[in-house]
Amino acid sequence: MKLNYKRTILIGLAFMSILAFWQFYDQVIPYLLENVFGLETFAANAIMSIDNILAIFMLPLFGAISDRTHTRLGRRTPYILFGTLAAVVLMVVLALFEEARHFWGFFFTLMALLIVMAVYRTPAVAYMPDVTPKPLRSKGNAIINLVGYLGGIFTTVVMMFLLSSDKNAAGETVYAEDQSFLPVFVVVAAFMLVCVLVMVLALKENKVVAEAGVTDEPEEETAPVGGKLPRPVLRSLILILVSVFLWFMAYNAVTTAFSRYCVNVWGTDLGTSSSYLLVATVAAIAAFVPLGFLSGAVGRKKTILIGVALMTACYTAAIFIRHQTPVMYALFGLVGVGWAAINVNSFPMVVEMSTGADVGKYTGFYYTFSMAAQITTPLLSGFLIDRLGWGYNILFPYAVLFSALSFVTMLFVRHGDSKPQRGGSALETFDVEA
Repeated sequence: MKLNYKRTILIGLAFMSILAFWQFYDQVIPYLLENVFGLETFAANAIMSIDNILAIFMLPLFGAISDRTHTRLGRRTPYILFGTLAAVVLMVVLALFEEARHFWGFFFTLMALLIVMAVYRTPAVAYMPDVTPKPLRSKGNAIINLVGYLGGIFTTVVMMFLLSSDKNAAGETVYAEDQSFLPVFVVVAAFMLVCVLVMVLALKENKVVAEAGVTDEPEEETAPVGGKLPRPVLRSLILILVSVFLWFMAYNAVTTAFSRYCVNVWGTDLGTSSSYLLVATVAAIAAFVPLGFLSGAVGRKKTILIGVALMTACYTAAIFIRHQTPVMYALFGLVGVGWAAINVNSFPMVVEMSTGADVGKYTGFYYTFSMAAQITTPLLSGFLIDRLGWGYNILFPYAVLFSALSFVTMLFVRHGDSKPQRGGSALETFDVEA
């Protein structure tokens, strides 16, 4: 059994398009809200959190709806194609409202854009399991993540070339007052459109699904009885979803608050954090594919536990580092590897418990719990840091707690793992099916 790399990469173009957008959204929109439209940080953060709130409800909903969709374009492709087309149009309109400094036009267009992105995100992610046999889904997810991250890198590079920026005294990125963001909007939108058009033109979903022949019928012990999962399988599903929530609570607390940690604990500028977080991202990208193969050799659960243990150890070590040091680069590199080990395998474990008829629904479950954590953790960690007055020294102990809890809950997961594949030689692992 071999992974079809060409097909998986092409499917990954949809994820590339999505991550290109979110990289743009996270970097540009908060800046525009605060510096162009003059919103206070609290109001800007509230608007920026709306996408996560929408995701909790809309991702499982449209995942389930796409499961029941049957068209000449397939189940997932209509949402991906028409969702991207709508997103591209809305991005251009959003840019025009920004150029005109029309806040309410900008705001309502942004809300429409976030709704559109939530409509087709789950179908895009569910496409890979539709055409990938269960034992190969960790490898497939590794490829999808690698391709997707390249989309985020594209957006970052585009911004470097098309926007003139500088650092203020606090180390924050600032743009010239007369800076036009229209070229960035247009280039990112065009990139999103090209990615999806290439995927749609190269892959005819109904034909690809038929050729893949993924029946995805569950094993006897995991087969639904009367439409319901057996109690042991349901327990495993709940435990892994709780684990997803917990490790996102840890990781996102660090990534969102680390810039202020650098200022308040190390006494450095805000820009210092970006270099450490970049190391984590690069390490994750480099580790995606090797970890996909590792999970094929030792199993998904063991690979995830290794990743969680690695991240917990790094968070623990960071507690004792009281000043800026090159050691932190090594720690963040290991955090990136641990995060990749988790991401490559956790989503396949969730959809492993599904059938071909409800992959989209289970994909939605996965994103509901990850998004819920991303809403909760800034609020909870901020409450501990600011309202209780514990300060930023609590950041890494906070991460250790939730990361360690996720290790415990993951230990009790009994389903969704893959059986280690035994090839005739190490080279057979890398066989490619055209």
